[in-house]
Formats: sequence, C-alpha cells, structure tokens
Amino acid sequence: MNKISHKYMRLAIELAKKALGKTSPNPAVGAVIVKNNKVVGKGYHKKAGLPHAEINALREAGQKARGATLYVTLSPCGHYGRTPPCTDAIIKSGIKKVIIAMKDPNPVNNGNGIKRLRRNGIKVEAGVLFKEAEAINKPYIKFITKGLPYITVKVAQSLDGKIATKTGDSKWISSEDSRRFVHELRGKVDAVMVGANTVLKDDPLLLSNVSRKQPVRIIVGGKSGVPRDAKIFSSLDRSPVIVVKSLSEALALKNMTHILVEGGGGLIASLVEKGLVDRFLIFIAPKIIGGNAAKTAVEGAGISHIKDASNFKIKSIRRFKKDILIEAEKE
Repeated sequence: MNKISHKYMRLAIELAKKALGKTSPNPAVGAVIVKNNKVVGKGYHKKAGLPHAEINALREAGQKARGATLYVTLSPCGHYGRTPPCTDAIIKSGIKKVIIAMKDPNPVNNGNGIKRLRRNGIKVEAGVLFKEAEAINKPYIKFITKGLPYITVKVAQSLDGKIATKTGDSKWISSEDSRRFVHELRGKVDAVMVGANTVLKDDPLLLSNVSRKQPVRIIVGGKSGVPRDAKIFSSLDRSPVIVVKSLSEALALKNMTHILVEGGGGLIASLVEKGLVDRFLIFIAPKIIGGNAAKTAVEGAGISHIKDASNFKIKSIRRFKKDILIEAEKE
C-alpha cells in the first residue's frame, strides 16, 4: 500500500480519536473521502444513535463523492441498527473504492458490509494501518467479542512503590501535569470505578476538569458504607453515581466498554486475580515514602511464586516534567 493511502488513513484515524469515549457501545470511527488527491469530505461517529462516520463524510462531500475513494477506520455496517446500513448510502453516492483499516469484529456484521459493497461493483481493500486502527478500539473489540469492558488501572506511586503514607495520606504523590493527563483520560472512558474505601478515605469527585463529557462514577462494595454527604454525590447533575455491592455487578453494567479503575488496592487486586486488567497506567513520582504500613497499589493475598505473576508488556514510557508514566498492556 502506497504512502498516499497511509496519509489519508492516518487522517481518518485522527478523526476517529475525536470520538473516543463518546460512542459507546459503538466503536470510534473516522472517515475521509478523497477525489483527485484532494479531501472532499470527512467525518467521525459522534454518538451512538447519530449518523456514522461514513454518512457524515458523504454529507460533506455531496456530489463530489461520485467516483471518489472512501477511507474508513472500520468496515462499513451492512445491517440495520439504530441507523440504516452505511453500505446503502455508500453505494448510492457513487463511491468507486473503499479502503478499510480493519474489519468490524461484531458478529452481526460478519463481513456483510464488505460483501455487499463488492457485489455492487465497489472495490474494497482492507488492512491499511490495521494496528493503529485496532489500538483505538481495543475497548470495543473486547466488549463485542467477550461481553466484558476493557479495564485500565491507573496508579500514582512513589519510587519505592507506595500509593499512600502509613496514615493514608496520598495527596498529591503525582505532579499537576500527571493529574491533568488523568483528567483528560476520564473524558475518554465510559466510567471511573473505585472501591468504597477509596471514597471513605479520599472523598474524591472523580470528574474531569478538562472535558465536557463526564464519566459515570462506579463505587464497588459500598451498599451501606458510603455516606450520602460524600463529595461524589454532590455532582449528580454532572454525572451519575452507581453504587454496587460486588465487582460482578459492576462488570455487568450495560454499555460500559472502557472502565478506568483508580483504586483502591483491594479492588485492583481482585481485578488482577481474575485476569480482568487489560492495561496499567503507572505514574512514578521521584519521592520516597517508606514504611511497612504504607499502602501499595495491589493488595490482596498476593502470589507465592514468581512463576504465578500476572505478566504485562511495556507499551510506552512517557516523561512528564517531574514524573514518568509507564503504560503496560496484558500479554
């Protein structure tokens, strides 16, 4: 595949990123229409129930779509959902070629969209920048194939692996830049989940200070132990709070494709033990806390042998002004 195709698919991927956290349970999708090496239409899926990326791009292109090439990060749907099949609009528009980054893993689609396009004389190529497109929609892929949300665990810790002092004080271990990154992330996930003890000890709001879109707040194990005057309940007009008794109840909530877990150690340990954590984001601050009684990120009983450890692979290491961020994904 030539550099020109990569150029336009990268533009479609950047458009798809604008949809992160806004389309659940649908995927984040971007689309670009190109004619005579010029972009004549572009769009992305803005919210479940609204027009898909291809439709927005076609509307912008208008008659210029005839004879053009459509670049889209996920194969167009060929079935009726909340909206009509995108393939119908693509065929009607006169698009001559469709280039796809990755095929939709949704069994309802099952390649039907691609087959329908080809039956109507439209050339289809798939697999352009597949890895980049897959990375955007890992939460959707897990949700649609396994029926479980993608779990990201965020930890802020000291050089010696402590998330709080022996008295439970944890504000603030990480720097302001690191905390801003987390606020941006909260605006891209469906929910932020914490244990009841975290609410009792830290009294957090768990909202995003930098995004208009707010996550649902989930409290696990707090049916009777979370006071109604906790800060988290003071902002119900901005985002709902769901209190559940068990982790299984939390994972069964509808349309939650990506959950950010922000503590505490007991909840994180349960997720690790069950093999449910997909990604760790570990902020390491250049501080030493010390103390046998100081808290660590993953509590529980722990393992007896290293061979039984949960294995993750380092995906990236990012430097902030003071801290570093290690991103590790499940192997």
